[in-house]
Amino acid sequence: MQPDLLDIFASYTSWKYNEDTWIINFMDGSQNMYLLEGDEKALLIDTGWGSGTLRPYVERLTQKPVQVILTHGHLDHSGSCGEWSCAMMLPGADSDLLTLAKGPFDVSKLPYPDFVHQYVEDGQVLDLGNRPIQLLDISAHSNGSLALLDRRNGFLFVGDEAESAQVLMYETYPHPERPPFALDQRLRAHRENMLRLKGLAGQWNTIFPAHNGAPIAHSYLDDYIALVERIYDGSAVIEDKLNHVHAEAGDPEHRLCRVRWNKASFFVVKDDLMELWGTSLS
Repeated sequence: MQPDLLDIFASYTSWKYNEDTWIINFMDGSQNMYLLEGDEKALLIDTGWGSGTLRPYVERLTQKPVQVILTHGHLDHSGSCGEWSCAMMLPGADSDLLTLAKGPFDVSKLPYPDFVHQYVEDGQVLDLGNRPIQLLDISAHSNGSLALLDRRNGFLFVGDEAESAQVLMYETYPHPERPPFALDQRLRAHRENMLRLKGLAGQWNTIFPAHNGAPIAHSYLDDYIALVERIYDGSAVIEDKLNHVHAEAGDPEHRLCRVRWNKASFFVVKDDLMELWGTSLS
């Protein structure tokens, strides 16, 4: 019997983290979306895989009009944007949206397949009604990654740029129109982004990633900063075993490795990593 795609990619559960913040969990517990309610509007952070069943689910959780924003454009975060007429994103997310056709569902059949890309920018503030949300450009894993800072609640939403398992730092969804993935540039950007988020400590107290458990400890930021530094000084730990069934299945040539320091790790292309070994971070 063929597996049911809805059971795999859109079996949603949800709970309130506080009185105006929902965690929407799916993918066997490994992925989260977030629904933030203000006095006037609600904000849905990411849209999953494109099942066509997300909007009715979200509208059972809130009576407020829902705006959609993407932490980045990868197809597991942007698939159901077409259930709404508009989605907010950084301009860099466009090149990741080119991969939507590779998803498990036909997103051309969603109600708004040509949904409006409403571009936002670093530092911009969205007001949900007595709940301002500041947007921070933290692009590294992807071409247009947003963090969302909710100072009222002390929440920081970081998408795929920091998590408890690993951050993917290679071209995950190849497409001929996408810019090449330059590991050196991405690692340097990632370190600067984590330093920036750490520098905002006191304005947030809880970190919510998109994958593999939420919330996570503040020390993950320190470990990701140290991981980049250890890559460049040659002391990071390299592991050939990914311990990730989906990444291993998509890497038949065994090009990838896990590079680790303490709790933080990246998946990278081995050859790209070897090119950096011994390169100065300064």
